[in-house]
Amino acid sequence: MPISPLAGKPAPKEMLVDPVRLEREYYERRPDLDDPGQLVSFGTSGHRGSPYRGSFTEAHILAITQAICEYRKSQGTSGPLYMGKDTHALSGPAQRTALEVLAANGIEAMIQRDDGVTPTPVISRAILVRNRLRTEHLADGIVVTPSHNPPEDGGFKYNPTNGGPADTDVTKWIENRANELLRNDNAGVERVTFTIAIRAETTHEEDFLLPYVNDLRNVIDMDAIRGAALQIAVDPLGGAAVHYWEPINAIYKLEIAVVNPKVDPTFSFMTVDHDGAIRMDCSSPYAMARLVGLKDRYRVAFANDADADRHGIVTPAAGLMNPNHYLSVAIAYLLTHRPDWPVVAAVGKTLVSSSMIDCVVQKLGRRLFEVPVGFKWFAPGLFDGSCCFGGEESAGASFLRRDGSVWTTDKDGLIMNLLAAEITARTGKDPGEHYRALTAEFGTAYYTRIDAPATLEQKAKLERLSPEAVKAPKLAGDSISATLTRAPGNDAPLGGLKVVTRNGWFAARPSGTEAVYKIYAESFKDEQHLQAIVEEAQQIVTNA
Repeated sequence: MPISPLAGKPAPKEMLVDPVRLEREYYERRPDLDDPGQLVSFGTSGHRGSPYRGSFTEAHILAITQAICEYRKSQGTSGPLYMGKDTHALSGPAQRTALEVLAANGIEAMIQRDDGVTPTPVISRAILVRNRLRTEHLADGIVVTPSHNPPEDGGFKYNPTNGGPADTDVTKWIENRANELLRNDNAGVERVTFTIAIRAETTHEEDFLLPYVNDLRNVIDMDAIRGAALQIAVDPLGGAAVHYWEPINAIYKLEIAVVNPKVDPTFSFMTVDHDGAIRMDCSSPYAMARLVGLKDRYRVAFANDADADRHGIVTPAAGLMNPNHYLSVAIAYLLTHRPDWPVVAAVGKTLVSSSMIDCVVQKLGRRLFEVPVGFKWFAPGLFDGSCCFGGEESAGASFLRRDGSVWTTDKDGLIMNLLAAEITARTGKDPGEHYRALTAEFGTAYYTRIDAPATLEQKAKLERLSPEAVKAPKLAGDSISATLTRAPGNDAPLGGLKVVTRNGWFAARPSGTEAVYKIYAESFKDEQHLQAIVEEAQQIVTNA
């Protein structure tokens, strides 16, 4: 994909979204139900869309929230529902719409007081704390966020009683019921006015921030960070974590510099991403250009996306770390600095994450739990402690408390950021230096991800492939040692294909929203070998 000439540069004014127009479209636009792209569709992280595309409107949120009300009733979920939102322009309107439906259905809704914003992991932790030692009247949650998506997008995701992203059977039920309601012009939706909803006996405003911040000492060695007196910086990228860092400083007596405290629904302070869009992607060097530019002023710096479930780590030597590199370092450190973790607990990774993780886990004598794309696969293991760490190549991860019990079952970008500070404080080396040591031991891993054009028919074929469909005996000169269409960790279908050799691998899976399939590839030889893997991967997928 060509790089936009605007990539890494400040967003020009003509690119900025008009929040007033966007909100008007949210309320007034009616989705075209003959267009599949305008129906409710839960991907790996909930339903996302934009009023400008007819895919995220009040009609959608009314239908989805009513479907969630009916789903939780069918499951006997009768406790409170914790709801958070991020700083996208549509998150406030969508939360208000959802509250109207929740109140009409008599559901106890817990929201951040003073109309505040809340990171995704804070909601996950709140659900788990509420449900601890309970067997009935369990809580669940909703997070209103499109994550790192552009400012004109909205998002809406459901977390059931285990606190993590809803599994496929849950999201399919909600999706089907919501679309049924849409097709009936939402006649089955129960609703009151917002004035009634916000004053209802079932609507409660409380503080989610301080309980989360006070609990951080139980997952991160905050004393070590304070004692090292490191120069640390954070850029919340205008997201939901923006108001969390000063309380963290105050409670733990730290001096983390918040280099960008701004909140602006146009995200006008962002530098433009690789494709010319404004995107709060903390793993993109283009979106992170401002923080990367400050790398030599701080021992370690970090950022989060808009709902703070993703992390971006910046060090003087490495600049913005590749997410795979940091995951490898984090796992190596945690497995040697968490003595109370159960030794039988597995390390979770998605099949498209780096094989450097495999090397680290094998060396330390731990079990690898390799699953398809989607953090939902880690939620059960993090919940019961059988998985001590779960991480995705897209810069999302979480891990257990220091005592080996559950912290969150959704991605937590704040603890991954603070872990970078803990690593630096306790070892005297930043994560970039640690990764260099891993490459000296295991070799350099060359990794890439690209999008390749694909028709609907090609995408459907790729999703249904069997291992026998791969006829090629070799990949980039090496004999193929494994051809996978199901995950080794849990035997769940990949929705695509992974081909492995001694010196590299590739995985291909169709995009759920675009006319492309994604190729992930890695080589332990060199860039030329990586390019050969990518080229031959496309040929293998075409011939399969």
